[in-house]
Amino acid sequence: MAAASSDVPQDLHSEFLRNNADFAAKFEDGSLPLPPARQALVLACMDARLHPEKVLGIRIGACHCVRNAGGRASDDAIRSIAISQRLLGTKEVHIVHHTDCGMLTFTNDQIAAKIKTDLGVDVAGRDFLPFPDLDQSVRDDVAIVKASPLVAPGTVVHGYVYDVTTGKVRVVA
Repeated sequence: MAAASSDVPQDLHSEFLRNNADFAAKFEDGSLPLPPARQALVLACMDARLHPEKVLGIRIGACHCVRNAGGRASDDAIRSIAISQRLLGTKEVHIVHHTDCGMLTFTNDQIAAKIKTDLGVDVAGRDFLPFPDLDQSVRDDVAIVKASPLVAPGTVVHGYVYDVTTGKVRVVA
């Protein structure tokens, strides 16, 4: 059962609303066009220590940013890339994984067992896309994006690893 919005601690809820009011009071980007100005999409991990816009110096309106657990080239990430390319002119994809990633810490069988214990739901056989090798996961995801029939031929695809302790990005693919 999903947590209801009322389960969010009110102090955090109130803080978010105050922060948004401050943001909106200074907001000047309401006239930006729908397509991303840099014609690029960044696929990154959802880890709270990785803020792709800050790490890569991306200004609002410049790039699409898609995030999921591990920054994986999952079916849904490919769906987003296809929409971005076909409808909004994206020509490049930049994949960002990071050090100390939680996806390195479990297997499909382990997460399936935890879900079965905690929620009583059998997800045996579902791939949660964990990985044992950080650099290889980047290379794999670059290859998946390049090989997808939903991604335009010739799409420029780059892969990086962000170091959560130094803030530096290194090129992997």
